[in-house]
Amino acid sequence: MKIAFDVTTMHKEPLVRLAKRTDVPQGEAWLIRAAAILLALCCGGMIVLALGHNPFAVYADMVRGALATATSRRETIKLTVPLLGAAIAIAPAFRMRFWNIGAEGQILIGAVAATYFALYRNTMPRPALLAAMMLAGIIAGGLWGLIPGFCKAKWGTNETLFTLMLNYIALGIEKYFQYGPWRNPRSTGFPKIAMFDAAARLPRVWGVHVGWIIILVLAVGMFIYLRYTKQGFEIAVVGESERTARYAGMNVGKIIMRTVFISGAISGLVGFLLVSGADYTLNETTAGGVGFTAITVAWLAKLNPLAMVFIAFFLAILSKGSNTIQTNFKIPASAAEVLSGIILFFMLGCEFFINYRLIFRRRKGADADG
Repeated sequence: MKIAFDVTTMHKEPLVRLAKRTDVPQGEAWLIRAAAILLALCCGGMIVLALGHNPFAVYADMVRGALATATSRRETIKLTVPLLGAAIAIAPAFRMRFWNIGAEGQILIGAVAATYFALYRNTMPRPALLAAMMLAGIIAGGLWGLIPGFCKAKWGTNETLFTLMLNYIALGIEKYFQYGPWRNPRSTGFPKIAMFDAAARLPRVWGVHVGWIIILVLAVGMFIYLRYTKQGFEIAVVGESERTARYAGMNVGKIIMRTVFISGAISGLVGFLLVSGADYTLNETTAGGVGFTAITVAWLAKLNPLAMVFIAFFLAILSKGSNTIQTNFKIPASAAEVLSGIILFFMLGCEFFINYRLIFRRRKGADADG
């Protein structure tokens, strides 16, 4: 008995297909982003209404809480600095399609290295001590990032899992020092590391530690590095195709290790800025999740370090403003985080519709009429 197959049913067109957009005008792209932010505010407003508050008053209070006073502006900038620094750190690795999810651990390792000098080499003159702390943080973060970079270049390991697992190892190292040899003997109850002496603290400019200047200069430098230098060109080529890079005579392994070292080194610098400019000590929450949030900043900015400045500042406003509405409107912390998450969700989601379009399957009748 013969069985006949209908080829058209075997290869049935899916209900929805994705197609890559290649020619979206800039005006249309920004219109989509504006619509996404408006929808996010509307959805967030419904949550605020359900909690019994006026959405316009809550949103206005978020902005005032982050920007209205000199103190709030300083705190917002302090939140921006590590977030922007971590986003700049992962930019070259992501441009190379090396998915560095380990900025959190690299920040911690840089902070641990800087803390050693703050605790045990604090008799040095202040400029020398700060320089030593910064250099230690940069080198330690770079070497920590180089571990998965070397393994990727040598054996082709999965950098996503590798860098993610190293975060937990870095946290374990920090806890060892906090609960062990670096524990402040004067601390009772929960173990703590002693606060840094004045010599190990960064000077302030306009009320905020000098790290904000360092990070802004770094943003400009990274923009130039990625766009106008030979090494930046090599990173882009390797990211597009390792085969093409090898065919062009590039040492792909060397480029990978060099780029990931730079990525880790900048993360280590962020760790130094956190312990020396913001917290004045080291603890297990020093990184505070900025290594993960920085991924959102980098993607929203399309790996453009200059655009990261504004996006990181915007997210810092959301974070600081969320803390304010918790106090003023008695909104639970979970609800404030959901409100910020909705805005981020819509901002990220709009990029999907900018880069792709949905194609729905046409009905047979429509095909026949056409």
